[in-house]
Amino acid sequence: MNNSSGTLFAPKLADMLRRCERDGCSVFSRFFDERECAEAELWCRKNAGGLNYGFFGGFPDANRKILALYHDYSADYISEELPIVCLSFTYRAEDKPDHRSFLGSFMSLGLKRDTIGDIVITDGFAQAAVTETAARDITASILRIGRAGVKVTDSRPFELTLEEAGKFKEIGCTVASMRLDCIIAAATGISREKAASLIRCEKAEVNHLPVTSVSSEVKEGDILSVRGWGRFVLSGINGETKKHRIHIILKKYI
Repeated sequence: MNNSSGTLFAPKLADMLRRCERDGCSVFSRFFDERECAEAELWCRKNAGGLNYGFFGGFPDANRKILALYHDYSADYISEELPIVCLSFTYRAEDKPDHRSFLGSFMSLGLKRDTIGDIVITDGFAQAAVTETAARDITASILRIGRAGVKVTDSRPFELTLEEAGKFKEIGCTVASMRLDCIIAAATGISREKAASLIRCEKAEVNHLPVTSVSSEVKEGDILSVRGWGRFVLSGINGETKKHRIHIILKKYI
């Protein structure tokens, strides 16, 4: 299993599984990125056995999530055990601190990236999902994010969503089929032949995992990443034209 965490990723998952089975208690990972979540999902499907598992990020549409392994008797209260804290920040709307400023301020405290989940920023208000240890350090030390003075609290629930803070460009088009090469060609404005070449050269991912088959079918809600072209979500499939082409709506992250 090759990913950004290196070759130790699968052994770490196996160690979590052993601890959950041995100790009879729920076990939690640090925050995984989207690729790691996808690979951990595949691993758990094959190896979790009789244990339950789930991915949680605080925000309802989180990208960065922790993995929880737990027994049936913990299922009813697993959400109460999650080691995720919601930190809320208020500041002057005109200051507009960005994601890099938040992340840089947190990591300047010596925190590792895997202790920090998603950070959602709006005018005058932001929220971050972090581990309990990271929450203690941030609330004790952070007074400014970049040039913006901030007030931070851990007493508010998750209120924001990634979608309301995100920026997308909507693309409406028609395609001959839902094959991956067709959808990537439509998303990027390149030919199907070039799209097929990108796929075969492992420059395309679907739901954060590499796909090399040009004929793979894309479904509504799938996330496409194309190296050099960005990331897209197939957000809608809206019937056919008289010539039997399919109306689709793509959202490009900008």
